[in-house]
Amino acid sequence: VQLQASGGGLVQAGGSLRLSCAGSGRTFSSYFSSYVMGWFRQAPGKEREFVAAITWSGDSTSYADSVKGRFTISRDNAKNTVHLQMNSLKPEDTAVYYCAADTLTGPYGISWSQNQYAYWGQGTLVTVSS
Repeated sequence: VQLQASGGGLVQAGGSLRLSCAGSGRTFSSYFSSYVMGWFRQAPGKEREFVAAITWSGDSTSYADSVKGRFTISRDNAKNTVHLQMNSLKPEDTAVYYCAADTLTGPYGISWSQNQYAYWGQGTLVTVSS
């Protein structure tokens, strides 16, 4: 199982970035549409925190208060991918962003706890300059 995150980079405050995460591996690909997918981030010197998550079908999403109204999570189950559109970026959004797959939560649930997520990508760095 592998989750590959991409799309990070350097952007000025107020700008936008779109992160993508692709899942691979035969078993993972077969069950991708049965996983809650989430994005987390870890800023320098801080603990990793929840950013956003999306249900199996994509019908329901959840966001951290700090990104609500600015970030949008989406998924394409046919392509085993999940995206995070980040708009109106702020310097405090600077962090390594990780995508993750929750294999435990059911079809209508959302998980905020990192403990629920069994598979993690390698992270992609987002730097927002002021």
